[in-house]
Amino acid sequence: MQKKTRRTAAVAFLVAACALVSGCSTLSQDSDVEPVSATSFMLDTVITITLYDGQSQDTLDGALDVCSKYENMLSRTVRGSDIWNINHANGDPTVVDSDTADLINTAIKYSKLSCGSFDISIGAVSGLWNFKGDDPQVPDAGRIAEAVTHVDYRKIKVVGNTVTLEDPDMRLDLSGIAKGYIADRIVDYLTSKGVTNAIVNLGGNVVAMGSKGGSGWTIGLQDPEKQRNSPIAAVRIKNKSVVTSGIYERCFTASDGTFYHHELDPKTGYPTQNSLASVTIISDKSVDGDALSTCCFVLGLERGMKLVESLDGIEAVFIDTEENTYLSSGIGGENGIPYVTTDEASATKSSPEATPESSPVN
Repeated sequence: MQKKTRRTAAVAFLVAACALVSGCSTLSQDSDVEPVSATSFMLDTVITITLYDGQSQDTLDGALDVCSKYENMLSRTVRGSDIWNINHANGDPTVVDSDTADLINTAIKYSKLSCGSFDISIGAVSGLWNFKGDDPQVPDAGRIAEAVTHVDYRKIKVVGNTVTLEDPDMRLDLSGIAKGYIADRIVDYLTSKGVTNAIVNLGGNVVAMGSKGGSGWTIGLQDPEKQRNSPIAAVRIKNKSVVTSGIYERCFTASDGTFYHHELDPKTGYPTQNSLASVTIISDKSVDGDALSTCCFVLGLERGMKLVESLDGIEAVFIDTEENTYLSSGIGGENGIPYVTTDEASATKSSPEATPESSPVN
């Protein structure tokens, strides 16, 4: 496996600080057109949609409506949603929206691809953990062991728009893929309204539509050891999605000093134990990046990188708990996706060889 540390690709970017609240930080160039933006709390996170083509507030409102529609369709906690209905059908067949059926089929594909490291039937397990409460506790070991017996994507059957759980005690949880799917649907909506340049930020899922000034968007990658909006590095993209899964958001430290994070291993029911702090996936579709960021985190560095390298159009940045960075083969280099660390950007600014218009990623 090719290892590249955080000083592998010194690239100067034209950027201006425009940080958004997410697992990634988004930076963009200045523009003569005043951007319009909307922020809301949806999908259990803060989402921000920013348009750079001078569209109206109505377009933004419509994008938020798309997000709300799919949240009410795909959330396991919204009473009457497709997923809620499946989970409360006691194993009986449940007719769902065609979009829900398509997403479940996509999730099953990634479960097969990752040998079960990603599994949307993890709901019985994830429902035991509360990483956001005032006093989070480790669930009873016996309850976790029993819940794991109901995790098996092979027992999810989809025929047309009908979904059946062969284990009545199984519970679906699409939190590892739904935000990516919803981001793609928002992009579809914005495209239908004539939007060409925009940032859709759904908490750790960022989609960069078009570009500014023709050179693309600079997307900061969160430093796992620091507070939000503290990038450790950045990538330059056009019309792509950047999704990060990591240990630094939903987490807690137990009274005995043990650290627990929300990236659960479907096979054990406990947080994944490996050397990784975060995995960022760059892809054309956010649904793919969302699923693969979880797949690769649970698989670990070697198996996760092997999976990424086997897939066309997928790139990744892995960061371990020692803050070593590992890049897939399509990032950096002469023909790869441009990549720069914050240290390198600062060095480039102070270097006499730097172009006058260069400025640091910050």
